[in-house]
Amino acid sequence: MNIKSRFSKLLNVIKEKRNSLNLKTLLYLILFSLGIIVFLWIFQVLFLQFSYEHYQIKKMNSIVNQISNTSLEELDNVLTTLAYQNEVCIEYESNYGTTITYNTLQVGCGLDKNISSINKIKSTLKSQDAKKNGVKLINPTYKTKAYLYGINIDIGYVFVYSSLEDIDSTSIILKGQLIYIMILVLLFACFIAYFLSKKITKPIINMTKKAREMGKGNYDVVFLENGTLEIDELARTLNALGSDMKKIDELRRDLLANVSHDLKTPLTMIKAYAEMVRDISYKNKAKREKDLNVIIEEADRLNILVNDLLDLSKLQATSTNLNIQEYDLTEEIKNVLARYDIIKETENYNFVLELPTKALVLADKNKINQVIYNLMNNAINYTGKDKKVVVRVTDKGKHYLVEIMDTGKGIKTDDLPYIWDKYYKNEKNHKRNVVGTGVGLSIVRNILEMHQFKYGVTSKKNKGTNFYFEIKKGSVK
Repeated sequence: MNIKSRFSKLLNVIKEKRNSLNLKTLLYLILFSLGIIVFLWIFQVLFLQFSYEHYQIKKMNSIVNQISNTSLEELDNVLTTLAYQNEVCIEYESNYGTTITYNTLQVGCGLDKNISSINKIKSTLKSQDAKKNGVKLINPTYKTKAYLYGINIDIGYVFVYSSLEDIDSTSIILKGQLIYIMILVLLFACFIAYFLSKKITKPIINMTKKAREMGKGNYDVVFLENGTLEIDELARTLNALGSDMKKIDELRRDLLANVSHDLKTPLTMIKAYAEMVRDISYKNKAKREKDLNVIIEEADRLNILVNDLLDLSKLQATSTNLNIQEYDLTEEIKNVLARYDIIKETENYNFVLELPTKALVLADKNKINQVIYNLMNNAINYTGKDKKVVVRVTDKGKHYLVEIMDTGKGIKTDDLPYIWDKYYKNEKNHKRNVVGTGVGLSIVRNILEMHQFKYGVTSKKNKGTNFYFEIKKGSVK
């Protein structure tokens, strides 16, 4: 293997791995972890300063409100308590020129020194008519941010000063912590992704291997459940699929055997009787005509088989259009049954008709006649020893119910879903039909589905089978 082919093979492996569930699980968990870290970064670092200042403003407003609502007798005690509990410094200037300060030893207090810029702000606050007012400032001594509130009380003025601590160092610490947290979270995500993907992919990989076996024709493989809802559902679906495919494969083999049988038998008969005419009966007119009639009958049987297969192909390809018209169903059923007069006389079949005098319907007359013809063929081929076939039409209000019943052995319940398949046979040992070709029920299904008519079948063991369909009523005249 040359270098180019090895490199190409490596690229294909990388491409396959890139689309694997293991890698995608890992990728999604890493992205999820990074999303959480980014969220923490934004709210713990970028918004830390904003959150801190918002908290300080809220605290200062609470202090100011308490001072505003304090009586003169309690003022000194309240100011002392508020100053030390909230770590702020307070200055009270009475109207008589007395000044009292509280907690001026607080680090960064701007009221304990005669700072001109702060004194100017204090004068501005006092000159305003507002009951209380506040301003954000820079303490020139400590180069720190602070809040200064002024409260106008009846006997003087109170200033409340609160430093805004520098939280840059806190932000640096948080950033460092988040880096370590990010590394730990990513490692944990990889760890979880590995075991999670293994737990998820292992049953899927096993199912894939068994599905490949099924694709090679081994329909006996069993897909095991593992307690996970979705995987169990997939296992049940694949088991059902395997069972259906096995049944379809059996039907396919039957189809080949049955078509071969129905083609080979008339061809053999045609060849045999043609050789007989050529070698033996060509001089005997009566014998020759009898042999030629057999050839013609067998050729007709072949023609019917080919036509039915062509009709079925057209119906399945939806290449035919319906010619919906109003007509008398009772009359058409009688016309279809007239085709069976020959076997009625020669084979002693008993056709029981339970029909209304007139039944106007809306449908494609030729197609529905084909449905009735094929259902009659099926009933004739599989009816019991009494050779009885019942045709019944019942008025059901908006539609007529058409039933064609035989008295044969019936159909197994497990086989009922498959009887509409092409060339399905009720018995494994294929017998040659008295009439029809074996694709009739598939033609029936396609025609009725084109009309969107409801249809079905019921069957009881050793009592017979009832094929039925509904057909839309026409106008009442």
